Amino acid sequence: MTDRLTILGIESSCDDTAAAVLRHEPGKPARILSSVVMGQEALHRDFGGVVPEIAARAHAVKLDGCVTDALSEADVSLTDIDAIAVTAGPGLIGGVLSGVMLAKGLSAGLGRPLVGVNHLAGHALTPRLTDGLAYPYLMLLVSGGHCQFLIVRGPDSFSRLGGTIDDAPGEAFDKTARLLALPQPGGPSVEKSARDGDPKRFAFPRPLLDRPGCDMSFSGLKTALLRQRDQLVAAEGGLRQADRADICAGFQAAICDVMTEKARRALDLYLTEAPAVPAFAIAGGVAANQAIRAGLETLCAERDVQFVAPPLRLCTDNAAMIAYAGLELFLAGHEDDMTLAARPRWPLDKLAAPLVGSGRKGAKA
Repeated sequence: MTDRLTILGIESSCDDTAAAVLRHEPGKPARILSSVVMGQEALHRDFGGVVPEIAARAHAVKLDGCVTDALSEADVSLTDIDAIAVTAGPGLIGGVLSGVMLAKGLSAGLGRPLVGVNHLAGHALTPRLTDGLAYPYLMLLVSGGHCQFLIVRGPDSFSRLGGTIDDAPGEAFDKTARLLALPQPGGPSVEKSARDGDPKRFAFPRPLLDRPGCDMSFSGLKTALLRQRDQLVAAEGGLRQADRADICAGFQAAICDVMTEKARRALDLYLTEAPAVPAFAIAGGVAANQAIRAGLETLCAERDVQFVAPPLRLCTDNAAMIAYAGLELFLAGHEDDMTLAARPRWPLDKLAAPLVGSGRKGAKA
């Protein structure tokens, strides 16, 4: 094996089947040679959300073709691959298992190293792939199923400062869209409707702002929205388009206020470590929300902290981030064998107490 490394990444933790090829050469930034994402939106549209069994079957059908397309787009063959990185959790177990089994087969057949990657670490390390951020930096990982503030110290070293104790923002957006009869995925639909609304018409709560710390809660906000919708329906015999827009605008404003204030507190904790180049990064699907992003950018400008938001295609689930996280782990000496297990839950911070909303099976994130 030469100093140049070509990494195949595989991602199948939720409803996107993805494969990517990444090239590393010493002294140069890693390059994405290909990134293929096959979505499943059409398969789940009629159900109002992702159905795990359908997602798992779709991954099993699509993974081989996805890898083939990624290799073709990168103009490399399987024998050119030096290591295989795969999402080993957390996520929907059927999908994670599909990806892990394919990666194991490729590793055994090619005689190439296998690296299991935490899906959340893929998101958390993306700013290093796109912007070359130096450790340590503050990270807000905000997606459909996860939301947490992390100090990222290394490819396998994370300190969680806080997170959601119930619904993640992405879940709250999806549920809000269902309550208001808006299309899925909910985030883009709610954001689009909110552009025409009055964020001050309804007095939605800002949960946990009266408590110290960086933990967040959005379940109560969703309940307040449901009650407001029902009141309007009872009073007007239905929900007008203007009502829907005002509800979306008020809901989004509440989310922004909570996340910005909690980010302020997380920055205070992070900056006590006096990092040489202070940086705050955001990743995950909800990072595409322009209102949330604008609030965080303003906060960072006030604190003279670099703000980094990777391109949207690398904020949502993809395999390029898995290949990059696998690369960093591999260069640090990490390698897995055929005992690598698919994990539905896999906390990044191994020392932090489980979040309150983690459930009886333990911390997911």
